[in-house]
Amino acid sequence: MSQIDYDELSFDDEDEMKFPRPEVQGFDQVVERAVSRRGFLGGALAFGSGAAVMGAGLLNGTSALATQASRFAFDQLAPQTDGTVHVPAGYAWDVLVRWGDPLFSDAPAFDSDAGVPTEGSDRVFGENTDGMELFHQRGTELLVVNSEYVNPKINLPAEQEGKPVSLDDVTRLQNFQGVTVMEVAEGDAGWEVVVDSPYNRRIHHRTPMAIDGPAAGHDLLKTAADPTGTQSLGTFNNCGSGRTPWGTYLTCEENFNGYFGTSEEPALDAVHADGFKRYGVSTKVDPGRYNYHGFDPRFDISQNPNEPHRAGYIVEIDPWNPDATPVKHTALGRFKHENAAYALAPGGQVVVYMGDDERGEYMYKWVSRDVYVPGGDTSTLLSEGQLHVAKFNDDGTGTWLALTPEDTGMAEAEIAIFTRMAGTAVSATTMDRPEWIAVNPTVVEGYCCLTNNSRRGALDDDGNVRTNAAGEPMIPNAPNPREINRYGQIVRWRPHNDDHAASTFDWDLYVMAGNPTVHTDGLYAGTANINAGNMFNSPDGMQFDSSGLLWIQTDGDDDNEGDFLGMGNNQMLAGDPVTGEIRRFLTGPNGSEVTGLTWSADRRTMFVGIQHPAAPFPDGEGALPRSSIVTVKRADNALVG
Repeated sequence: MSQIDYDELSFDDEDEMKFPRPEVQGFDQVVERAVSRRGFLGGALAFGSGAAVMGAGLLNGTSALATQASRFAFDQLAPQTDGTVHVPAGYAWDVLVRWGDPLFSDAPAFDSDAGVPTEGSDRVFGENTDGMELFHQRGTELLVVNSEYVNPKINLPAEQEGKPVSLDDVTRLQNFQGVTVMEVAEGDAGWEVVVDSPYNRRIHHRTPMAIDGPAAGHDLLKTAADPTGTQSLGTFNNCGSGRTPWGTYLTCEENFNGYFGTSEEPALDAVHADGFKRYGVSTKVDPGRYNYHGFDPRFDISQNPNEPHRAGYIVEIDPWNPDATPVKHTALGRFKHENAAYALAPGGQVVVYMGDDERGEYMYKWVSRDVYVPGGDTSTLLSEGQLHVAKFNDDGTGTWLALTPEDTGMAEAEIAIFTRMAGTAVSATTMDRPEWIAVNPTVVEGYCCLTNNSRRGALDDDGNVRTNAAGEPMIPNAPNPREINRYGQIVRWRPHNDDHAASTFDWDLYVMAGNPTVHTDGLYAGTANINAGNMFNSPDGMQFDSSGLLWIQTDGDDDNEGDFLGMGNNQMLAGDPVTGEIRRFLTGPNGSEVTGLTWSADRRTMFVGIQHPAAPFPDGEGALPRSSIVTVKRADNALVG
């Protein structure tokens, strides 16, 4: 058997290889029934299958777009296909920080050919920037940023062809990932990192963590290095982000499974074997994507089978206290967390919405037991409460199902460790890769990016349409009849009684991405708020600004060919939830994902992440590509969010 080239394998394909998902996802079936029952096909299809539920003139979306004045302060940017960032006329962008830039004056200098050596690699800005948040206090601004993963062919010496050959190499890769806390300030030359700020710190794959919640101390979390099961090292594959109303940062562990492997065929009990299969932890002898287990026994499941149970959580970080130990909150569930979007319920409970970014997985909601009181005790708000999973009904309503021992047949600690199994036990609705969730600050509603489902309509080895878990063939459905869903969509819900803690909600689709210049049947073309000028695919990142505009970032196909002709590079768009209008604002360099968005305290600067750009962004010809954060400002220094 030939060795797998993980550099050419996406995280989705790797997961599909380890644990194939059903080809019919529950959410597809729900939308099909909803659209069929309401007769939303053809010209009546506006912004989504549940448009009638939520009103706002969405069934007449085209007229709404035509008659309501635009709230956008920019002209739409055309798609781009080159190697740099573009913003509309009247705006300017600049690079704030790049992978390898120093956080401290004793950090090693970045080498344009070799990158950063292992010594001091925990003193520089991390690789592959993703979710981020800005915190402001008494005139000081801290930018906290995730570094999701590494590109070993870029981060290690070129002659090694991306393969670690020593523990030193593994340490370097571990240091480039995790979270960066850094002070930033705007001066005459623009925004800069405040080198040697007392707040600057790197949190990586070896940083001590505390574990709390129902799984803390459970036998499945205990290891020889931590027989208490209450402490761990490192936070992994930090994708999206979030914040709390009391001023802490939430970093979200996503594709943690890829860091673990085995040096020999492991002898596993049923609990470990079933858990590894559901979470995509490989039990085959293979170097995998990073080969940590080849040099660090902590990642070898034949020696430490409980170690993967200690990853996959929401981690809370206090950006203002460099000595504070980050906390893994097991009560919020263990799965491939994309981000964490909080809301406050009318009764004062803290609500956190979360998506599990894998085909066929679920959306979750946490509701705290206690209420948030500014300046009061917050120690229980992410550890005592109730975790729920979403059930979407075909009549445009939905329910948050509580994941309790009575309903799941699992103990509280088991629910926290094997949350996916708990969701399955209560028949939650399977989704097409639920990624970023955003909560509207002006209306009680939430949005979730369902990025894509490239497996729909795929054929098995015998040429038959693959089936779902019930043996039903996956056939086209009403609002999304494309045999391969390459474009994605954004689902929206409004909690009943304007209460994010409510157990019921109404839902619709805010947008279905598509390509109306290639497809004319109205479904591959997307919903009525998609046109030849604003096309995009694979919505991924998402944030609301203070005025209630929804900013959408993409991580899709940028080859600008076939189904994606005319879309150009990955991009950031602004959407108006009231009118449905969507307008392109920024394009990234080719090869990149646009991910992570936050604003300065005065709302006059956007911070935008550019992940895994193609060479030579941003340093120019001959230099290594470097993921970066860029700033965007208006020429007149007016508000940008």
